[in-house]
Formats: sequence, structure tokens, C-alpha cells
Amino acid sequence: MRKSREAAGREVPGMEHADKGAARILIVDDLEANRCILEEIIQDMGCRPVAAASGEEALRLIGEARPRLILSDISMPGMDGYELCRALKNDKKTKNIPIIFISAYDNPKDIIEGFSLGGADYITKPFVPEVVQARVGVHLRLYEASRELEEMNHRLHASLSEQLKQIEQEKKDVLYALAGIAARNSCYRGAHIERLKENCRILAQGMQLSPLFEDKISDACIDTVELAAPLCDIGNIGIPLELLRKAEALDAGEMAIVQTHTTIGAKLLGDLHVGSDYNDFVRMAVDIAHYHHENWDGSGYPEGLAGEAIPLAAQIVSIVQAYCALTDKKHYSREEAFRILEGEAGIKFNPDIFRICRKISRQLC
Repeated sequence: MRKSREAAGREVPGMEHADKGAARILIVDDLEANRCILEEIIQDMGCRPVAAASGEEALRLIGEARPRLILSDISMPGMDGYELCRALKNDKKTKNIPIIFISAYDNPKDIIEGFSLGGADYITKPFVPEVVQARVGVHLRLYEASRELEEMNHRLHASLSEQLKQIEQEKKDVLYALAGIAARNSCYRGAHIERLKENCRILAQGMQLSPLFEDKISDACIDTVELAAPLCDIGNIGIPLELLRKAEALDAGEMAIVQTHTTIGAKLLGDLHVGSDYNDFVRMAVDIAHYHHENWDGSGYPEGLAGEAIPLAAQIVSIVQAYCALTDKKHYSREEAFRILEGEAGIKFNPDIFRICRKISRQLC
């Protein structure tokens, strides 16, 4: 066996022109003779041996460049092989690196201890080159197979996530199309949905700046309110067209039918749960569809909720929808609409939200 060709912690001289894609194998042993033997065995496999004379030095080298596999002596001064293994397995960056223990002892207790710490294999001294190469080769192949499987799982997960996003977007597109039909059935202009979206976003942003609501309105909440608001009256697709467009006042029976659009819409939206992110959108859309006709004083429908029991998103949509209806269907000016809404503050609408809405009214479209 040739003499030592390296200083501890450095790659073997003569390997400078070796394939840089070759597997990097870290050899950890406090005895130089053992390192020399293992270096030659590893180099003969076409791999790149790197040597460390202690567990502490091994950790430093691993921090600089992670090896594909580690051959570690058990009995070393300072940090022994078991301690090195424990440290590596407790670090998510290094826990998957295979560790093969090397020792002059073949006590079953030592072998069991090594496996219990996460060791992949156990080789006894004196070294038989063919045995070392066979064991190292097996664990290199297993490591590569594991990495390939992990990469395949990542690609599969990314592909599935993209497909789910596409499905979710297609569902949203269908919902907005239905909401557009429902709005036209109710004689709203084509721009009604976009106005409702934009104004709900503006109001939610104004509320976020208020001490009363800053801990309740996040950036994500603002985005979701904007997306979910247009679906508030989607249940109107289940209401007879003649009732939605009736010019005369509805009688009690007809009004009861029209009011069911809240439960129809909530049921339609509630059946669409897919992924967790999508469910945030659906949950808020359900709340808005179901409760946007609840009144602050409890006189609304369908549940007769009052005050803070009404979901916040539904409170936002309630006042914005009323503003849009007054300025769209009835052609009131902004000032006229807010004079009418002011009379309903504390009755239909949360008075705090109304005050914020009036304060930012010039921003509304």
C-alpha cells in the first residue's frame, strides 16, 4: 500500500484531473494509516476520497461541500463516530447522507448502536478492499435511487399542483360566468361585477388602516374579499327570471322565494372545496353569499344574525353592494347614495364600517 498522499482534510493529490462528477466520499479516522488504505480503495472505485482526522474536522468539511457517503471510524478522540452520526442525523441538510461505520471491533452491541443512530452499514478492520468497495457501491446506488425518487416526487407534486391550480382557476371562471348571468338577470349593467370587486377591495384596504379592524384585515383577506365579492348573488341563477325583473313590489310569497338566493348560492359554492388555498376563497365566498343580506340590528335574512355575528366579509359586501345598487340601478350620485346609506348605519350596516366607507368615498368607482 502506498504511503500517505494527503494532509488530513484535503483531497488526495493526483485527483485534480479526476472526474469532478465522481462521488465524493468522506473518510473520517484519526489514524493516518487507515485513511491511506481507504483512500486508495475509494480512488480505485473511481470516486473522490476526502479525509478528516477527527469528527470535528469532518463537520467542517461537510459544511464546505456535502459528500455522497461517509466512512467513519467509531473510536476517535474528541467527537467519536457515534457523536458525529448523531449530529449529522439531527441536521435536515445532512440527515440523508449514508454513514458506514468502520471499527476494529465486531461486538454486536457496537453494531446495533450504530444502526440505532441511523448508520447505514458496518465494516470491520482489517479492510478487505472488495468488501469495502461492495458495501460502498451498494449504498451509493441506494443513495442515488433515493435522490432520484425524491426528485421524481417533487416533479410529480409540482405537476399535480399546477393541474390543481388550473382546475381551481377554471372553476372560478365558471363561477364568475354564472355570477355575470345572475347580475344581468337582476338588470345590473355589465360593469357591475368589476365595480363591486374594486370597491370591496378599496373598503377593505381602508378598514385595514383603522385601529378597529387592522388586526382583522390582512393583505390576503383583502385579496380574497375582492375575488369572492362578485359571487354574492350567484344564487339568483336559481330564482325565476320574472321575479328578479318584476317592476311591481313583490308579495310575501314572492319575496320569500327571492330571499332563497342566499342559501342557493351558499350551497352551490359550498360544494366546490378542492385545495387548502382554494378553500380560503370558497369559505369566504360562502359566507358572503349566505350572509350579505343580514342586517346589523338582526332584521335581515336568512338567519337573522346581528352585529359581530355576521361574518366581516359579508358586512363589507353588504354596504358596497348597496352603494353600487344606488349608483348603478337607481343612478344616484355618490353624495346622494351616502345620504341614503347614512340613514341605514346601525340598522342595516355596521356603523364603524359605514364611517370608514364614507371617509374614503371619493376613492370608490
